[in-house]
Amino acid sequence: MAKVFAITNQKGGVGKTTTTVNLAASLAATKRRILLIDLDPQGNATMGCGVDKDAVEFSVYDVLVAGRAIGETVQRAEDSGFDVLPANQDLTAAEVELINEIGREFRLKEALQAVTPHYDYVLIDCPPSLNMLTVNALAAADGVLIPMQCEYYALEGLSALLNTINRVKQLINPALEVEGILRTMYDGRTSLTSQVTDELRRHFDDKVYSTVIPRNVRLAEAPSHGLPVLYYDKQSKGALAYLALAGEILRRASKPSPEAEPDNNLNTQAEQIHG
Repeated sequence: MAKVFAITNQKGGVGKTTTTVNLAASLAATKRRILLIDLDPQGNATMGCGVDKDAVEFSVYDVLVAGRAIGETVQRAEDSGFDVLPANQDLTAAEVELINEIGREFRLKEALQAVTPHYDYVLIDCPPSLNMLTVNALAAADGVLIPMQCEYYALEGLSALLNTINRVKQLINPALEVEGILRTMYDGRTSLTSQVTDELRRHFDDKVYSTVIPRNVRLAEAPSHGLPVLYYDKQSKGALAYLALAGEILRRASKPSPEAEPDNNLNTQAEQIHG
């Protein structure tokens, strides 16, 4: 049964889509079966995998609104090594069309039930806002992977995101956990980067991935070629970083889960960061 990760941050420009596409490719390179779900109407993850968002006949919109089966909607991203549930501008209408539907928060979760036995990991690229699409992702997910830059405002945004995750956990998905926090666009030469890293480790300990994603030209260029960086320049720092992240995630998954500390909850962490 697949592990389902929502990759999200309510702050834009932190590398959500880059992480979703390149982590999917890196996990697929380890012979894992991967499904990438694009839940952003911009369709950047779809294009970044080499799938033309404007040419697809059906998309995630049809799954959420019309009840179309995921298995009949996925596209194979041949050059990237995994399956994609594509998105395009049609998805902008989904929230309006679902507004009066009963169980609208669970449309994605229900649709996934038929296909999760066929994958090892499902990665969901969320839009940079808290809307019905993001709530669907959080309702369907086992864990949340949070990409963030090491800057002051990112900590403030993280606090708001943790409050959102906690709310979803209380009302919709009791099993939801923070899977990990990924430092992106990392520059270890600045004191602010060190300060933010120290703050993250103080509050989240081993939830902070050891792997960091550096600023890398090849990583920025790859989407324009419709390829994950692993297949654009496999020797680049960006490609090696996402391979390292995939390895870290697989090692964590192979370890037995420790019992959660009773006071280790999202409310406490959000308050500490904000405080």
